[in-house]
Parts: sequence; structure tokens; C-alpha cells
Amino acid sequence: MPGRIIDIHDDNRHLHLHRGFMVVSTGREELGRVPLDELAAVIASGHGISHTSNLLAALAERGAPFVLCGNNYQPVGMLLAIDGNYQQAKRINAQLTASKPLHKRLWQSLVKSKLAMQAAVLEYAGQPVVPVRALIAKVRSGDPDNIEAQAARRYWQLLFGEDFRRDREAGGHNSLLNYGYAIVRSATARAVVAAGLHPSIGMHHRNAYNAMQLVDDLIEPFRPLVDLRVFALDKQGRLEVDRDTKAALAELLYADLAQSGVTTPVINCISDLAVSLAQVFLGEETKLTLPEPPTPLNCQALALV
Repeated sequence: MPGRIIDIHDDNRHLHLHRGFMVVSTGREELGRVPLDELAAVIASGHGISHTSNLLAALAERGAPFVLCGNNYQPVGMLLAIDGNYQQAKRINAQLTASKPLHKRLWQSLVKSKLAMQAAVLEYAGQPVVPVRALIAKVRSGDPDNIEAQAARRYWQLLFGEDFRRDREAGGHNSLLNYGYAIVRSATARAVVAAGLHPSIGMHHRNAYNAMQLVDDLIEPFRPLVDLRVFALDKQGRLEVDRDTKAALAELLYADLAQSGVTTPVINCISDLAVSLAQVFLGEETKLTLPEPPTPLNCQALALV
């Protein structure tokens, strides 16, 4: 397994470092410990959680993000390493000097990939795919027509019903989506830093208050996988964000996904995408390594909870 996602969801927990382990306690009683080298990310979604600075430093040294969740499981902060690759200076310089036309072309590829993944999810859900799939060919460089948003309006209503609205503050489906995206976002952030890129320098996302602009660019093709798993949870009547549904969403990172003719865990696909972006910036590659839209049979495996 490429690393474990640990969610600290109970209240009033204390986290500290002890001989290469992250120890979870109530302050007086130890509840468990995890080897630091096995961690892919730590998510703090409970209230009243305390931690030591040497634990955070040890996590950063290993490239494992520490994610803080606010209301409704939205990530509000993330601690990352500042140095994740021996070629980091070279790659960040290439990232900074990449041309605007290149950024637009890369964003076009990401949007097309996202729409293809959304269409695959709709096919698995037994919904019409034409409303989304027909838009893929219309995505131009930079997506100036905002085809991504046009597809989203159709996609959400087909997947979760006409009354559904994507609202980060709402409960039910939205809470599960928030948590699932937080999981994938943390893995994407780790992959970006490990690839020697800077997470704040985006290609399309340009919010001055968002320190994860590049992360939010690269996460897009993987969001529909979270949607697929939430759809499966909904069919089982499991819309509460609890220990079991959190585990189901975290395990998505280790589900198999096709990419470049081979099958590999989702977390590896995310890493390969980040590395390919660095190679494109350096002129070593001409296109991104993107996941392949899953077949209905593959979707069945990806939706398994």
C-alpha cells in the first residue's frame, strides 16, 4: 500500500511523536500509534485536537500533509513540506516561466479528462451520458466558454437528482463530497510537492487567497471518482459522515484505475500526473499522463464500499 490516510475524527485527542511513531492519546492514555513512514496524510476533522510541533516537522520531512478540517469537513488548512524533490529549484523555475498558451492547453486536457470521467460515472449510474460526453469536443484551449461549468450543471442533476445543488455548507451528499475531496486533495498536494512543483502556482485557478492553486488544477480529473463512491454510498442509504463512510472514501485512493494501458492505484495515478506536468514544463514531455475513463465494470470496482 502506498501509504495510509489517518483521520483523527474524535474530539480532544493529542498527537505527538515518539521514536518514529505518531502517537494518539487522550493526554493521559495512549489510544494507538502509527509508524510515520507508513503515512500518506493525516486529517484532523475532530474538535479540540492538539499536536506537537516536532510531530508536524516529522510529517513534513516525509512529505505527509497535515490537513485541518473546518465546518462540514471542508479543508481549511494544510501543512506541506517546502522541499520535496532534488530538482525542485529547476522545476519551479520551469513552472514559473511556462507560457500562458501552454497553461491553457494543459487546462483544456484536464477539463476534457474530467468530463470523460463524469460521463463514465453517469453511464455506471444508468443515466444519459450524451449531455456531458457531447461537451468534451467543445472544450477549447483554456476553456474560454466555461464548458466545465456547463457540464457540471447537467452532471449533478443527472447523478443525484434535479433538486441537488453542490453546496459546500450543506449536509448529506455534500458533506461526503467535501470529505472525499479533502482526501484526494491531500494526496494531490503531496504529489505536487514530491514532483518538485509549487502548489501555489496554478495554471487555471488564480484565487489570491488559495495557496493550493496547482493542486486544485490537477485534482479535477479525480473528483468524479469521489462522486462515484458517494453515489454508491447513497444507494446503500449511507449519507452520514461517520467512521465507516470516511474509511470508504479514504480507501478510494487505493482502488485500481487504468492509466496508459496499465492498472494502478488511484494514488499512483495522481503522482504520475504531477510528475508528467513537471516534465511538460521542462520540455521533456508534450502531454500529461491522465487517467483513462473507467468502463462500467471498472466503475463497479471503484464504487465498491
